[in-house]
Amino acid sequence: MKSNLQIISGKYRGKKLFLPENARPTQNMARGALFNMLNEILNANQPIAVWDVFAGSGAFGMECISRYHDCMAVFTDIANSSLDAVRKNLSSINENATLEKTDALSAIGKFGGISDLIFIDPPYSEHYIGEKFVKKITDVAKSGAVLIWEFENINPTPNINDSWEILKDKTYGRARFLILMKK
Repeated sequence: MKSNLQIISGKYRGKKLFLPENARPTQNMARGALFNMLNEILNANQPIAVWDVFAGSGAFGMECISRYHDCMAVFTDIANSSLDAVRKNLSSINENATLEKTDALSAIGKFGGISDLIFIDPPYSEHYIGEKFVKKITDVAKSGAVLIWEFENINPTPNINDSWEILKDKTYGRARFLILMKK
C-alpha cells in the first residue's frame, strides 16, 4: 500500500515507503522527533547494528540506514504483508540489511546480543508483548545498547528492570516512546 510515509533525513531522504495492510506506522513527525533525541545519544559516525523488531514497513530501520554512516539493519516480523512491504522498501536501497520472518521473542537470542539500537513497536492492542520482550532481552543485550519502546500512551508506565536506564520518556499523539540504555 502506498502512503505518505517517507524517509525523512539522510542519503535516502524523501524516499516513499510502502505500508503493509492494516499498518499503524510511526508518523514522520514523531519519527523525526525520535531521531532528534537519538542524535544526543548515538554517534552517527560509528558502525551501528540496528534491529527493527516488529518491522511493519521497516521505516525505523530504513531511517537508520539513511542516517548512519555504517549501519547494518535487521528487520523481523511474522506478518507476510509486513515482510513484503519491507522487501519492496529495501529493493531500491543497496545496503547491508537482513529480513527475517520470525517471532520477536524467539529472535532475541539471535539478534539481541549483537544490536546497538533496538526498536520495538508491538501492536498497541498487545502491549504485554513489549513487556515480555524487554524482560527477556535484558539478559542478552550488551551494555550501552539503546532500546526504543513505542507503545500507546494510554497504557500505564511499564515496570523497567533496573538493568536499564530511562534516557527519555516522550509522548507524540497516541505514541509514547521510552528510550532505554542497558547499564
